[in-house]
Amino acid sequence: MSITILIVDDNEDIRFTLKEICAYAGWSVVEASTGKQAIELFKTIEPDLVLLDYHMPDWDGLKTTKELRKHNTRIPIIILTVDERQEIANTFLHAEATDFALKPIKAPDLISRIRINLKVGKLIGDKDNVYVEKGISQSTLNSIKSFLIQQDTPSSINEIQQSLPIAYQTVHRYLNYLESKGEVEAISQYGKQGRPKNKYKLV
Repeated sequence: MSITILIVDDNEDIRFTLKEICAYAGWSVVEASTGKQAIELFKTIEPDLVLLDYHMPDWDGLKTTKELRKHNTRIPIIILTVDERQEIANTFLHAEATDFALKPIKAPDLISRIRINLKVGKLIGDKDNVYVEKGISQSTLNSIKSFLIQQDTPSSINEIQQSLPIAYQTVHRYLNYLESKGEVEAISQYGKQGRPKNKYKLV
């Protein structure tokens, strides 16, 4: 089945580079130079994933993310940015972006991130079948699932929390939710003293 990536960036040279990377990986591409144009294309083609630049005139990446999420909460959105500040990552995650890729873009890293996020999108399933309980954000679920997919061995809450801009208590609550849904397995590990510590893996 063919994969379609929507690239949103006001810089034509960057769009060309991203298009070449996606073509190398075997994915089809649709391009938009503005956030508003992206919304129209998004509604028309419903891509499998969106690559979205943060810094754009008129609608920036944050505004565009919020508008995209009004139409679909399932499709992964990867933000392209040179800004590594934690508060920026938190703001985008709150707006339900899925992942980040730092500029300048490195092809192997971007291809890996796209593949992982496509897997997460498939795990979520069709949007009509998605039900998320009150107080549970789909984007946060996606982030935790995305992290777990990348791990070869089960991960602790601390390991997940240190890699994602999500509080320890939040990670714990979401893992409990995923465990109750049968999507995550908790594995108890016993040390020399104290209570056993749980590590988690996707089922």
